[in-house]
Amino acid sequence: MFNRLLAKPLADLKSSCFIFGPRMTGKTKLVETFSQTNHFDLLIPENELSYKKEPKKFWQEISALSAGTRIVVDEIQRVPALLDYVQLGIEKKGLSFILTGSSARKLKKGGANLLGGRAADFKLHPLTSEETGDKFSINLALQYGNLPKICTLVLLENNLDEARLLLKSYLTTYIKEEIQAEALARSVENFQRFLDIAGQANAQMIEFSNISRDSGVSASTVKEYYSILEDTLLGQFIWPLNRSERKKARPRFYFFDCGVVRAIQQRVYDVPTSAEKGHLFETWFVNELTRIRDYKNRQHKFSLWRQDRHEVDIVIESGSGIKLAIECKTGKNIDELHGVYAFKKVFPDVPVIIASMDDERPRKLESRGITVYPWKEALELYVAL
Repeated sequence: MFNRLLAKPLADLKSSCFIFGPRMTGKTKLVETFSQTNHFDLLIPENELSYKKEPKKFWQEISALSAGTRIVVDEIQRVPALLDYVQLGIEKKGLSFILTGSSARKLKKGGANLLGGRAADFKLHPLTSEETGDKFSINLALQYGNLPKICTLVLLENNLDEARLLLKSYLTTYIKEEIQAEALARSVENFQRFLDIAGQANAQMIEFSNISRDSGVSASTVKEYYSILEDTLLGQFIWPLNRSERKKARPRFYFFDCGVVRAIQQRVYDVPTSAEKGHLFETWFVNELTRIRDYKNRQHKFSLWRQDRHEVDIVIESGSGIKLAIECKTGKNIDELHGVYAFKKVFPDVPVIIASMDDERPRKLESRGITVYPWKEALELYVAL
């Protein structure tokens, strides 16, 4: 129902590729759009058990296909042994593979064959505002998120009750299928308790010792649990640009989708408060930048800037240096720009803008010449870098 930005690059691709993305981002739907009939779905328990028991059966089946055939293997991390036969299929049979998965963690941890450069690497995210089209609503995106099925229920079918139920079940499914089934955490109960605390700390400065105290697990375990969230693509750290601040290890963590983080916080039935909107808009904007960067294959790094208690939300770097700094704001009465002004003193030649959730037109603040852009135009400035 939505035109995915990855569809054309994948359709044009002649070689093999991995597509990694969190659950419910539409990986299966995306690969179903290609004209191929050779689909191996490892989410089906019978298929998973069959190929785990006899991986060579997969080789026998793909060997019967003609050169140039495109093959889809869904959730490849469930049977990593198939990757050896995928490599043989590429090298000896001239086959092309699309390999999807919700996490590369098990593959990496288990020393699985990652095909050594024989396959491109793509990430599939929740819907961007561009993919959602004229149905996009920033307020609904903050409240329910941007997973394709959720957007279908909320924007196209106006079925809010089912959307809320689906978001509530997302956490249960993730814990069951990613954490428990893959044995990623020794204690599922400890991990779930940590996840509750991590959800409350979304988009805020992370003090690992505080998370440790509140969740009742060691600081080293907290770091391991955050690593699991990163590797299963449920979120990302944004680390300080400043080396002195980086040593203090106080990053921010952003969950990948506003609807999912609100489900973790048990707030799917509540309208976001004004205070909550600030964290949600920042979360959405950071994730939107990440989606654009990945789909356009930009080699950019995102950091935050912090100095003497002053902060700027997003600093965008390339190999040639800092390209742009962005502060996220909700509401039209924009104040407390001490972080922006402090940043300008240190980096006077770097453009700094305000990405506004509520402004409809750009405007320049009289003090210090800072320009406020509506969020859409702020994204366009990033695209134009």
